[in-house]
Amino acid sequence: MAMSRDEVFEEVKAVLVDALGLDEDEVTEEATLMGDLGAESIDFLDIVFRLEKAFGIKVPREELFPAENLLNNPDYVSNGKLTAKGLQEFKARMPHTDFSEFEADPDVNRLSDLFTVRSVVNFVESKLNSAA
Repeated sequence: MAMSRDEVFEEVKAVLVDALGLDEDEVTEEATLMGDLGAESIDFLDIVFRLEKAFGIKVPREELFPAENLLNNPDYVSNGKLTAKGLQEFKARMPHTDFSEFEADPDVNRLSDLFTVRSVVNFVESKLNSAA
């Protein structure tokens, strides 16, 4: 069954409210999972599990949150910043994410800002469209 973007957002919002113990009004598309919603790395496993169950899709964790495997590569990170090659790799692995603000200052400490509710909605939407 095809879902509209609004329906996907509402379901993602419900998942995040349940997983993180939030009020519904806290979950906006612009909200960052860690900074605004208080998610910790352990929460990402729960979020992935709940997304799989809610949408009937398979979500390899490294597909939605690929940062862990890339940050230890000196080709991708230098002096605490993503290199051009690192930025290119992140963009390739996270086509559902908007990098426009991050590109101006690709500090690895700001990577968590890329994980927004919008990026999760975009990711789920692309998964649902590719399954259809």
